[in-house]
Amino acid sequence: MEKTGTEERARREGLASGVEGFNERARRALADPELHDSIALFTRKTLKGRAARLAELPDAPELRERAYHIKQETMANLDRYLGQMADAVEARGGNVFFAETGEDVVRYVGELAREKGAKVITKSKSMATEEIELNRRLEEEYGELGLEVVETDLGEWIAQLAGDAPSHIVAPIMHMNRHQIARVLSGVAGEPLPPDVKALAGFARRRLREKFLAADIGISGANFGVAQTGTVCLVTNEGNGRLVTSVPPVHVVVMGIEKLVPRFEDLEVFVQLLARNGTGQKLTVYTSFITGPRGADELDGPEEFHLILMDNGRSKLLGTEFEEALYCIRCGSCLNVCPVYRQTGGHAYGSTYSGPIGAVITPLLKGDREAKDLPHASSLCGACWETCPVGIPLHDLLLKLRNRQVDEGLAGKAQEIAFKGFEEAVERPALYRAGARLGRVAQRPLVRDGSVRRLPPPLSGWTDFRDLPPLAERSFRELWREGID
Repeated sequence: MEKTGTEERARREGLASGVEGFNERARRALADPELHDSIALFTRKTLKGRAARLAELPDAPELRERAYHIKQETMANLDRYLGQMADAVEARGGNVFFAETGEDVVRYVGELAREKGAKVITKSKSMATEEIELNRRLEEEYGELGLEVVETDLGEWIAQLAGDAPSHIVAPIMHMNRHQIARVLSGVAGEPLPPDVKALAGFARRRLREKFLAADIGISGANFGVAQTGTVCLVTNEGNGRLVTSVPPVHVVVMGIEKLVPRFEDLEVFVQLLARNGTGQKLTVYTSFITGPRGADELDGPEEFHLILMDNGRSKLLGTEFEEALYCIRCGSCLNVCPVYRQTGGHAYGSTYSGPIGAVITPLLKGDREAKDLPHASSLCGACWETCPVGIPLHDLLLKLRNRQVDEGLAGKAQEIAFKGFEEAVERPALYRAGARLGRVAQRPLVRDGSVRRLPPPLSGWTDFRDLPPLAERSFRELWREGID
């Protein structure tokens, strides 16, 4: 498959040099007006739809609480539910493989492709496979097989053609407008295509239809896996998911172990919350339930069904203060409300998962040293927790990650001194009051139009991107005594 823009992907993710951090990537994003327009268009529409759809669901708060407790129960008994899931899949004629790492997943799929003599692999949208770079690694590590791995979600396919990476959990090319998309598809078509949505979609449909019919293996992710029945649930807005899972003779599911729910009735809770929070829809266009390979009396479905249950660092979070990060159902709602994400977009995070959940899960899966700047890519406003359909306290987890960095000696010396000084001050009221008085005097030359617009390094790291409210000339206690709210 023709690809363009590989260097652009490396530039955006900061992988070319291996040293570029969030701030450098964010500066480029802030200077990109087309990116801001694309993000604003999507998030405003989605948040408006979310508010309307949740208003139609009076028991949404109760569903949110139930979802949290279902996930809590699942993680507390994950070993048992994983065994139950595997037994149910195998009882229906499916195959189950427990993958400890991403390398294990690549090896399993690659050897399966070798065994089947596969040439074309079609894929439905899957963040789990993005996490382990399955496409690239299959084509590189099993190059002698001549594999062609094709994304079939429209946004994912365009990102793949552009050599780009998804910038949003549910909207992979939210960072691109129709003119940019037309340029990418024109390069594939070999002729200019108009920036018309219907024309571009028609071209994509014709090209992808050929791949659906030629596919030897179909790969999908999973929104949920039901331990009780061995059922995989896919929630999509495009028909590609059903074509990938039913047309090829072999269907492979790559599912993170945290995607399990115990019972089929638990899906009722999550299906009601997922689309409303993620895309502002009452229900997505396609909600598919897949339980094993095609039966003897069934017309549709694959001849073989393979379920890969991927750990890749997840199990080490069980029973820790970060376990709640595994409750995420990948709706993307926290990205849509996050003031940082809405300014920078997803590529600034330099990882598969962006926004607040990405700032939490990436350091947990990859390590603090590799992603040490991400927990600081947050205003800690709490909007992510308020919008999360499962009630994950993401702002608390971000603070815990920052604390862990200090404990592990990863925080900068200036940051360590500053927070140590603040800790000493808040524990001594007299010292705190003296510091506040000094701060009020020192800030006066820096205040312009009611805000502190510029501070010297290292504090310029804040004012380079936002204004700083000045310290009140009088204490909150004095204002309260005067009855001022």
